[in-house]
Amino acid sequence: MKTKRITLMMPIMIIVGIAAFWMLDTGYSEISSSIQLIITLGAVVLSGIISYFLFPENEKK
Repeated sequence: MKTKRITLMMPIMIIVGIAAFWMLDTGYSEISSSIQLIITLGAVVLSGIISYFLFPENEKK
């Protein structure tokens, strides 16, 4: 992985993880916390993959 992609991926993944866990905790409190964690981890991984391909390393100006 390239440095530019990682510097863009990590904050996005952290923000998505915090937002997903907060939204699941406040809006869907009937879901157990282990399932909330699995859903949050899936959202974090998916957002990381999308941001990896969305921000290419050698973009032309």
